[in-house]
Amino acid sequence: MIVLPTDYLASARLLPSAAALRFPFSAAVKYSILGLSVSLLLVALGILAWQAFKCLKRPRTTTARHEAVNGELLNLDDVSQTGQNKGIPIIKVEDVDADILSQTSLRSSQAAAEDKVNGWLHYSVYYDQQQRQLVVTVLELEGLQHQSQISSLQLFVQLKLLWKGSEKEERCIKDGDEGTPLPLCTVLQDFQTRIVKGTCNPLFGDQFSCILHDEKELNHIHLRMEVRDYDKYSRHKALGEVRTSLGQFNISYPLELKGKLHSPRKDLVGEVLLSLKFLPTSQRLEVGVLKVRTVHKELHVDAALYARISVHCNRSKLKYQKTSAMKPGTVTVFNEVLVFSLPDFGLQECKILVSIFETHSSRKPSKHLIGQLAVKKDKHSEDKHWGLMIRSARQPIAMWHALVI
Repeated sequence: MIVLPTDYLASARLLPSAAALRFPFSAAVKYSILGLSVSLLLVALGILAWQAFKCLKRPRTTTARHEAVNGELLNLDDVSQTGQNKGIPIIKVEDVDADILSQTSLRSSQAAAEDKVNGWLHYSVYYDQQQRQLVVTVLELEGLQHQSQISSLQLFVQLKLLWKGSEKEERCIKDGDEGTPLPLCTVLQDFQTRIVKGTCNPLFGDQFSCILHDEKELNHIHLRMEVRDYDKYSRHKALGEVRTSLGQFNISYPLELKGKLHSPRKDLVGEVLLSLKFLPTSQRLEVGVLKVRTVHKELHVDAALYARISVHCNRSKLKYQKTSAMKPGTVTVFNEVLVFSLPDFGLQECKILVSIFETHSSRKPSKHLIGQLAVKKDKHSEDKHWGLMIRSARQPIAMWHALVI
């Protein structure tokens, strides 16, 4: 007779109960769980197949291409890759002088002189047809020559996407100096790269995107990139700029460009009907913002315009004042007068700076600068509007001014 150990008999008694605990579900429940698992597996495989189909459908450049830019035939065989666009072909176009907006820009007296800016800016542009967005990547800056010490340089690039409508839609005004018609434009987006310190050949690699509803909008968009030296008091010095008309390129694939720096210029974005009145007895200056004429690509429901006026007298800044916010249109009517108390001693220098801002409650940042104008008076010269105001004391003098950015 074989005697089993007590521990073995105890474990044998527990086997039926352990089996019952291990499989407490019925066969119907088990088959339901199995069916759900198979369904989730099929959904995951479907999503994977759809993503693979989208990747295969995306256009690729595998053969040599030729394209005419500014009347020159450019060989586009050199295909390379850059940091944030790995696996996507980058077509290099060397030495492209993309100064497209020279006829539609407001030239300053410095820009009219001989262009002495040195340096080249490398950047790439690409329109993603699947996502319907324009992608701009600032790559690097080379060949910049600056008189100050290299260690003190703090370089960054400010990008502006300018939208210019058709000739039938736009309103042109004349520049007082040249008498040439200047078309109005508007700023769609404003971006800024990171700051690179202590070098004349900074590497940026910053990428920016903007949603476009239709690829045809590229024909109206101009890219303006301004190289600036950072200042902690926000008085950034513009060292040069590069301009490109996106409508002249086929950017359905990433296109790398190299543009020469030129002297910075201002762009005309509107007009402001400004009224000035000087009261010599009480030493008061009345600045009236009557009307603002601008162009808009599209008007948003939550958009609003307001003007901020700053007055500088004898190198001292008075407290700025703002108008009420008004709903924008082709012509926005303000009809508001702001009063500034001037110092008692004589005015040797005075500057009236009017800045027009647009606000959106549903966007971040909530406001952006549309444009500015300035009326100046110094020891040697004065603006026409200022002279008329002084000669017509106690009488308001209204005049249209160009709004630039």
